[in-house]
Amino acid sequence: MDLTADSVDLSIEPGSNPRDVVQQVQQAGVSVNASLLYWWFRLSGQARQIKAGSYELDRGITPERLLSKLVRGEEALRSVTLVEGWTLRQVRDALRKADQLKPLTADLTPDELMQQVGKPGVPAEGRFFPDTYTYSKGSTDLALLQRAARAMDKKLEAAWAQRSAQSPLKSPQEALTLASIVEKETGRASDRPQIAAVFSNRLRIGMRLQTDPTVIYGLGQGFDGNLRKADLQNDTPWNTYTRTGLPPTPIAMPGRGALLAAVQPATSNALYFVARGDGSSEFSATLDEHNRAVNKYQRGQQ
Repeated sequence: MDLTADSVDLSIEPGSNPRDVVQQVQQAGVSVNASLLYWWFRLSGQARQIKAGSYELDRGITPERLLSKLVRGEEALRSVTLVEGWTLRQVRDALRKADQLKPLTADLTPDELMQQVGKPGVPAEGRFFPDTYTYSKGSTDLALLQRAARAMDKKLEAAWAQRSAQSPLKSPQEALTLASIVEKETGRASDRPQIAAVFSNRLRIGMRLQTDPTVIYGLGQGFDGNLRKADLQNDTPWNTYTRTGLPPTPIAMPGRGALLAAVQPATSNALYFVARGDGSSEFSATLDEHNRAVNKYQRGQQ
């Protein structure tokens, strides 16, 4: 067997018989005696075990190794990582840049996308689980997003089943939304339950969440990286400074840690927190305590 390049891509179509496989091998750029390869497949007794898929063949491959690869289904896999805290826009950007992934959804609106995913009417933001996904050459971004959506469904269902009896959350969708805020607000993973406690406590007493990431999300592409006082006063459905309760949708993809923190917040009476500057946060139960923490960690006053 001789290849026309150092490596070639071979696609075996579903339902291919041994003769079809030989033809597809030749079409991929492999110079081989078709009759001999066909009879090698037949005599091996494994011809009917050849699996459809996308394969990468390297120069020097033998008929024995080729058959083994096809029978074992050793497809040429690529991968793409969806990062915790990413928005839908960032996810779609990553999929557009992913190697050998067919862009079936690139021109769809978020609503159209969710209809194709099988969740019509469900907000797209936050509905895909952040993880590293492998796929074969020629796979579609739609198939990958369907996997990510199913993964989020399972993670969310598992988290909701473990929710605390004291949780103010009324539905899995609310848990997903709160988890997305916790994801964006957390600098250190160990602080997630405490941050979730602050927001849960505020929800319980009807206090506004007043969290910057929701404001930034509501500004959309208009946000230039600098959050101003006027932005905090700019009323959008996601502005938790001007509106009480959770925003109407998640603001990003939460990971498993944020999902669990949202439904199992720490036992705490904290209503405020401020970044210490090292990734962690300082938590306070009263406004006076919080103001002292702000002076210490944000303004350098002791």
